[in-house]
Amino acid sequence: MFNPLDHKGIPLDDQIRNWRELNVEPIDPEAVDPYTRCRIIAMNGIEAEAIMFSHQFARNCGDDDVKRQLAYTRYLESQQQRVVNWLLPGQASVLETTLGYEQVAVDLTAWVARHEPEPYLRQAYEFGVLEDFDHLYRYANLYEMVERRKAEKIVDGLTEVMPGRPTVQEHRHPFDEVRTPYDKDLVDPRSKLHALTILAAEQQVMVYYMNVGPQYMEPIARQLYQEISLIEQEHVTHYESLVDPGESWWERLLTHEYTECWLYWSFMEQESDPRVKAIWELHLQMELAHLQSAADLFRRHEGREPEEIVGGSGLPEPLTFEPNKEYLRHLLATQMDLNKLGEGYVREAHERFEWMQQQLHAGEQPPSEQVIEQHRERFGDEYRIETEGPHPVESLRAKEGGRSA
Repeated sequence: MFNPLDHKGIPLDDQIRNWRELNVEPIDPEAVDPYTRCRIIAMNGIEAEAIMFSHQFARNCGDDDVKRQLAYTRYLESQQQRVVNWLLPGQASVLETTLGYEQVAVDLTAWVARHEPEPYLRQAYEFGVLEDFDHLYRYANLYEMVERRKAEKIVDGLTEVMPGRPTVQEHRHPFDEVRTPYDKDLVDPRSKLHALTILAAEQQVMVYYMNVGPQYMEPIARQLYQEISLIEQEHVTHYESLVDPGESWWERLLTHEYTECWLYWSFMEQESDPRVKAIWELHLQMELAHLQSAADLFRRHEGREPEEIVGGSGLPEPLTFEPNKEYLRHLLATQMDLNKLGEGYVREAHERFEWMQQQLHAGEQPPSEQVIEQHRERFGDEYRIETEGPHPVESLRAKEGGRSA
């Protein structure tokens, strides 16, 4: 297995690129694998998280030499982020990019949940993915209403589009978004990579929706972005609380760089577009040097070896973008009615949840329900992509209704 700690990568002094090198040609969305776009979106979220984390580290660091080292590496990360995000085509609308973001959230989180070794953390990802699944469905209906196009153009049948846990039921009391963190000294090293990956992806979605929502003139579009952006904020709280707050800044820096190596290596292994694959390969070589820098800081300030944090056997299996239809249908059939209470999960609408629902909705229909209703009025039905048969929950209810009749 590939062990990034055994490789030096491109020396830091050789990594600053000029304008010609940064001016990458965007992908052709009509020609590439839809999962190429997903990989781009996912890596942009990771790079953005690396930059923001580095800024926060610098604000809490009193050592000017360390701050200078962080600033230099952060500049390199910033160039990487521009290259990655600028691969997205300029002709994509805000809604098309949104559908891509939600496809990433669904298939990335589903893959992580399937491969998470800790049952408690796996449940956290399974809970969250059913909500992103519903967001994809709501935005797909909005896309056809506003742009007269179908989400099939974006997701290409790789990800189904149908109701998940209803968005209206995702507005919970903030207290109930806080989870119990993993124990940094006991948890499987893979879990640290998973937690940071999903946190970065959800944070990217949250920030994007916060900023693009007001760009629409259509009232229902503005309202839907406002509603779902609030839920994405809940998701960031949900996922960030899983991370052990006892991790030192040096541990976190090491985990960030190790995660970037894992993801660039993973995407390089599966990328079908030769030009994009070359960028993943180049950035991996850069990240190997960033990791060595973080490992040196960790040894110097903590007196420990990085293997104590990330493990010594090398990277885990590569993260892959792939259809998760069967797995998601299983979750829909078994967990769609889950709710949160304290640090656990329940199936009833408890008092605090009902209080929050009343405060927010005040007896009115939320935008997430309005968009489906308006789509039905305009087109005669809602928009769905069900490639594996009818919705598992609706099919079960239909059978139960027939038996009772």
